[in-house]
Parts: sequence; structure tokens; C-alpha cells
Amino acid sequence: MQVKDIIRILDARILCGGERLDYTIELAFASDLMSDVLTLSNDNVLLITGLANMQTIRTAEMSDINCIIFARNKKASAEMIELARESDIILMECRYSLYKTCGLLYAEGVKPIF
Repeated sequence: MQVKDIIRILDARILCGGERLDYTIELAFASDLMSDVLTLSNDNVLLITGLANMQTIRTAEMSDINCIIFARNKKASAEMIELARESDIILMECRYSLYKTCGLLYAEGVKPIF
């Protein structure tokens, strides 16, 4: 699934990485525990989280995650957006709960990591 499809499905707002709307996502992982995210070793992963802080961006960078959605109407700070831009991470926000966000994407064919 491409980022532009994710934006449409979730009525998401893209914060940075808008030039990469054709980037393909194959798998998704939802967590607010960044220690769990650090255990991942897959490519083309979408991280869905409600933890909107700098640690989330740094964890994604270390885990080679190129796309993050902040659920539950969480807002990214200017510093977070700048770090994501520097790290070539696509950053989005959506208003849905973590559960609904995952369900909508799963129903459209995004696969879970496990």
C-alpha cells in the first residue's frame, strides 16, 4: 500500500515526506513501547503510535522505519518534524484511536509483522 492510500484511508495529515507519497508500505506495527519497536528487523514498516516525542523519531531512525503515524490526534512538535525530515522519515497524524487506525489499515490489506 502506498502512503497516499494510507492518507486517504485514515484522513491523515502529512507533516513531512509529502514528496514520497508513492512510498510502499508492506507491514505495520503498533506500539507505544519503543523498546518493542527496537526489536523489529523488517523493511517497509509503518509504525503506528500514540507516543509523540523525540524518542519515537530516534527509535524509528535506529530501526530503519521510514514511516510513522501518530494516532489518537497526537501532535508532533516542530523539532520532531525537523528530525524526521533530516532522517528521511514520512510523518503523519490521524485522529483515530490506535485500535481503529490498525483496523482500517488491516481491512485494506496492510499486513502485521506478527
